[in-house]
Amino acid sequence: MPSKSFNKVQKHIAKKKGRNTVLHENSRDTHRLQRASARDDKLNRLAAVRGKQNRPYLQRVLFFQKVAAEKASPFSIAEIQAFIEEYLHRDDEEIAQLKAERRPGRPPSSREDLLKQKHILEDREYVSGYWLPDLESPDSLGVLKEWNGEWVGLNRLKFVRIEKSGTKHESSFPPKGQS
Repeated sequence: MPSKSFNKVQKHIAKKKGRNTVLHENSRDTHRLQRASARDDKLNRLAAVRGKQNRPYLQRVLFFQKVAAEKASPFSIAEIQAFIEEYLHRDDEEIAQLKAERRPGRPPSSREDLLKQKHILEDREYVSGYWLPDLESPDSLGVLKEWNGEWVGLNRLKFVRIEKSGTKHESSFPPKGQS
């Protein structure tokens, strides 16, 4: 699918050439079209990578949005920690099933390894401060309920990091290290 840059260049060349848009193989206009196409391909690839990197955070916020929809009043730290624990153990059934399906003496499947690594990383994050929307603030709770599921819509939310010990720290969007 051509993007803006390619379409603009193509339109400009068509205006310049008129109805006859036959281009020579090594002409300047052909090279301009090739560069515009390559630029659009690169931007599309980068956007896909960025979307893949953001997907775990979107799924996390979506989970907490569903939790927030069930209750009108703000949550306490203990309730938030219970929901974090629930979210952290969301893949335990699949890990147990994969382990049960595996024959004795066989190494774990790549899917099982991936799930275990994800679980370890999220546990570490929870110890140092789990990044999530602020469920204690009524304003943030209202914005979270109205959120449409888009990455760009998250900048209106207030985020915090909640440690396993129960301490709460302000955080920023997008999540960077231990912000």
